[in-house]
Amino acid sequence: MDIQNNKNEDTQRLALSQVKMKLEKIYAGGGKKAIEKQKEKNKLTARERIAYLCDEGKPFIEIGAFAGYDMYEEYGGCPAAGTVAGIGYISGRQCVVVANDQTVKAGAWFPITGKKNLRMQEIAMENNLPVVYIVDSAGVFLPMQDEIFPDKEHFGRIFRNNARMSAMGIVQIAAVMGACVAGGAYLPIMSDETLMVKHNGSIFLAGPYLVKAAIGEDVDAETLGGATTHTEISGIADYKFDTEQECLDQVKKICAKLGERETAGFSRIKAQLPLKNPVDIFGLLPADSGKPYDMLEIIERIVDGSEFDQFKKDYGQTILCGYARIDGWAVGIVANQRKVIKTKKGEIQLGGVIYNDSADKAARFIMNCSQKNIPLVFLQDVTGFMVGSRSEHSGIIKDGAKMVNAVANASVPKFTIIIGNSYGAGNYAMCGKAYDPRFIYAWPSAKIAVMGGEQAAKTLLQIQVSSLKAKGKTIDPEEEKKLLGEITQRYEQQTTPYYAAARLWVDAIIDPLETRQLISEGIVAANHKKTAEQFGLGVFQV
Repeated sequence: MDIQNNKNEDTQRLALSQVKMKLEKIYAGGGKKAIEKQKEKNKLTARERIAYLCDEGKPFIEIGAFAGYDMYEEYGGCPAAGTVAGIGYISGRQCVVVANDQTVKAGAWFPITGKKNLRMQEIAMENNLPVVYIVDSAGVFLPMQDEIFPDKEHFGRIFRNNARMSAMGIVQIAAVMGACVAGGAYLPIMSDETLMVKHNGSIFLAGPYLVKAAIGEDVDAETLGGATTHTEISGIADYKFDTEQECLDQVKKICAKLGERETAGFSRIKAQLPLKNPVDIFGLLPADSGKPYDMLEIIERIVDGSEFDQFKKDYGQTILCGYARIDGWAVGIVANQRKVIKTKKGEIQLGGVIYNDSADKAARFIMNCSQKNIPLVFLQDVTGFMVGSRSEHSGIIKDGAKMVNAVANASVPKFTIIIGNSYGAGNYAMCGKAYDPRFIYAWPSAKIAVMGGEQAAKTLLQIQVSSLKAKGKTIDPEEEKKLLGEITQRYEQQTTPYYAAARLWVDAIIDPLETRQLISEGIVAANHKKTAEQFGLGVFQV
């Protein structure tokens, strides 16, 4: 057992090490030369601005660091989608912070940049958090304008959200540190307060070159839309400063005076550390994602005092449901079970499959948590719902729909951690991205796809072979084996947590040991907004 645990630990720690290595590269933004150009203009980098702005010693939860990973290679890439964003504390107040990274294509907006910014606004609206925009962007990345400009979830949605958030009473503060051009000029003006840095910050619908081309006027950027122009002539901006530090200091002063609002009232008591060592997680999680393990052992290394009060313990055993506390916060946990159990019929490997009774149990538990105003935590390692005639005759679709309905309509905040497999409808039922978790994170061991790589590859191979046979062609075993390998490799590249995080299917790839803190900070955020008064359900087969 110790040998197996050592192998597991080596595999999981190597996977985490690879995540950290990739992040170090992402943190470099547009690279050394681009950063040097920023310094020549007396400008901080996006990450330096956030570090200066946020309270020292308080957590900053970065969202979307892997956004754009391995995408847009034909344009030189787009590290972190050209935007550094997350949730931090400013003068003791939890805030959403979004900072353009000018070192990445002058802070231009790629399609994934728009998606990331919309995600941050979604977080602010769901959790009633103030937003600080640190603006330094050249606007839309023109070679891809058709993929970022006109559609509902594109660039313009940002400004629609500015208006909606203002109507919701969500405070928005814009600190203009660099260019703010064309349509992007609306963002700071639609914020509650606008701050500008002299000589670097500028706001205008058209820059000097376009003005010259359009109306023949010769004008420099500072005169056209600099800090002095907008604080003394147009009245668009509210404050101007000589340095970025002075500008960010004023943001801190503004945040320090924000009033409190009614909270959701989630239960919190003094936190306890788990009695079982969280570091053990690395040895408990199998190196082979198909091997069994006891999810209860993982839970007991995440929750306070390692105490987990199970709901319907002996019923529907492929899903664990129960109450616990995480960093003092009361939570309801729904987790896939992967262990081998002993029954009268012999040993059965649960394998993360959702059966009828498990779906029924989970649906009832989710409704109970909504009734009690207890946030839900989903720990995913699921291969899907059980298939076959026996399950179909027992109404697996009906029971699955019941669970999906409960997840979709839960009135309390949901937090999802993808630990291992996240396949097919199991991803949906266990609160995948489509079901609006407040935050969704992946461990380095996560795999997200419509089905497992081996099953998918064999299915695709059968389709191709059948197609060839229909055309009167044959395929020898060696060629079939080669084709299977190619299909498997291509498919598995799309199941990695990097592929998911690049497209913002998950908010971040995290160290398993950070799970407690991230869930806790997520509930802190969610507690800023009162939950729905009641839990409603649509119509479904009972």
